[in-house]
Amino acid sequence: CCSSVQPNSCRLILPSVATMAPLDPETTTPSGDPEPRALPAWLASRPRASLVLADGTVFRGYSFGHQGSTAGEVVFNTGMVGYPESLTDPSYAGQILVITFPLVGNYGVPSDERDALGLLKNFESERIHLKAVVIQDYSFTPSHYTAQRTLGEWLQQQRVPGIYGVDTRAVTKLIRQHGAVLGKVEIEDGSPSEALGFEDPNLANLSAQVSRFDRQIFSPPALLDAAAGSPERVEPSSGQPSTVPGRTVHILAVDCGIKNNIIRYLVNVLRVKLTVVPWDYDFTNDEFDGLFLSNGPGDPTHCAKTIGYIRAVMQRPNPPPIFGICLGNQLLALAAGAKTYKMKFGNRGMNQPCVDLRTTRCYITPQNHGYAVDNASLPAEWTPLMVNANDGSNEGIIHQTKPWFSVQFHPEACGGPTDTAFLFHNFVRSISEPFRANVTTIPYSLPIAQRKVLVLGSGGLTIGQAGEFDYSGSQAIKALRESGVQSIVINPNIATVQTSSGYADRVYFLPVTPEFVTEVIKRERPDGILCTFGGQ
Repeated sequence: CCSSVQPNSCRLILPSVATMAPLDPETTTPSGDPEPRALPAWLASRPRASLVLADGTVFRGYSFGHQGSTAGEVVFNTGMVGYPESLTDPSYAGQILVITFPLVGNYGVPSDERDALGLLKNFESERIHLKAVVIQDYSFTPSHYTAQRTLGEWLQQQRVPGIYGVDTRAVTKLIRQHGAVLGKVEIEDGSPSEALGFEDPNLANLSAQVSRFDRQIFSPPALLDAAAGSPERVEPSSGQPSTVPGRTVHILAVDCGIKNNIIRYLVNVLRVKLTVVPWDYDFTNDEFDGLFLSNGPGDPTHCAKTIGYIRAVMQRPNPPPIFGICLGNQLLALAAGAKTYKMKFGNRGMNQPCVDLRTTRCYITPQNHGYAVDNASLPAEWTPLMVNANDGSNEGIIHQTKPWFSVQFHPEACGGPTDTAFLFHNFVRSISEPFRANVTTIPYSLPIAQRKVLVLGSGGLTIGQAGEFDYSGSQAIKALRESGVQSIVINPNIATVQTSSGYADRVYFLPVTPEFVTEVIKRERPDGILCTFGGQ
């Protein structure tokens, strides 16, 4: 109020919270400005939800999807993006997915349009397969040109519960320490949950639940239409279909939970004729040039019929090339006579490093699996093809003389990097240009665990300079301490957190220059150096 106005003549009158309608961020439009105190009313009215683990741990949050309780196996995915693809990946059937990236929903959910093959263009199957979604921060207002609805609206349409406001970092650390755990998502004032027990999805044949029921044939589209249905960032490598003498290559794919992008890559990029059959389809008497074994959920030993059919094809006088992905890797191993096992917490994300044992080259791969092949159980004529550079688990197998191989990760991506898409080309090339050569691999072992690491500190900070240089280094020291690794810091700045007393194991107040760093290395003999935490 200006000074000429009489005292107490200007007042701001607000309605009481109790008389206001709650504000829903997902339905409020920009043109309808809410009352100033509507947000607190809405915050107080949010439906509460809980993630309850079988060990008795409870994580509380708020519901943003279907208002119903459910149970399943709690797993985590470390991907920063790609939730539309992850939620529709059949390999997540029966699982409660914890997304470790803190902000989810900010680009909404795209449309249900279909591509030239009749597949949902923006998703990996016809529906969401997981049991529930658990996130930390939910973005109620998406901002992306392809967004047609919010994540919450999509979950409601698909009748899948969602819970936000959960400390997903704590959930992830618990799973990493203690292994996979069963859990329940309970919604207050939702469907009754008193009688809801814990449910282990791995006891069921999940492939039978997600597989198609009928045989389906996909043919390469006309050349002018090929690009329209091609996977994003992947263009057809050749305008002509892949052929064997006189005809197009024909591949039979066993659907144990096949992702749409696998079909798109084989048909649109490699331009083969693809016949997709149900998981229990008897293909032992069918004619085809190559056999593809798809990804899928759960314990591979439940697919006994599929394993038997694969083994029968391998025993043909002139067996065709075989390529498997994810669950297909485990099925091929079981058909060969090897064994599989349940991993502690599995590998799910878009940045798993895998080493090709033929070259020792490392690739970054997208993954989603809780079971793995036991390398020690492989028959003499089989050898590991890939190994996980993080935990040493099997990432692929290959026959030493025959064109049979498989990988545990997803070369087709969606979401994730396409670094290993060449494996599809290798598979088709083994059909169109057959040759025989013994496989040679190079011995590989995981790097020796680090015991002492040198951290190059932030150095001197000037006024106006960002403080994250100090923050990132201090977080690195904290992470090293949690991992049981001794930290040695070089930093001339006595006013930083990372040089605080008792923080690092040893601190050198020296300039971060090549001369001084070299002298410290000679004295301390560290196992490794973290050199990206400076900023100077």
